[in-house]
Amino acid sequence: MQRLTIPITGMSCGGCVNNVRNAFSKVAGVTDAQVTVGAATVTYEPTLTNPEALRQAVTLAGYGVAAA
Repeated sequence: MQRLTIPITGMSCGGCVNNVRNAFSKVAGVTDAQVTVGAATVTYEPTLTNPEALRQAVTLAGYGVAAA
């Protein structure tokens, strides 16, 4: 397992947190996603997904990924 922290822009409330958490739940290989307003820490299986796919899940949910 690997862990990645992603800084997220455009989030402002609990609904945003739920949207991002739901987006991660749809990515194969994600075993845990701790999401707060402004960031997410995702635990994933690297043979099933990768950091780029996780960042893409954030953008498809309608939020931005800040430069780390």
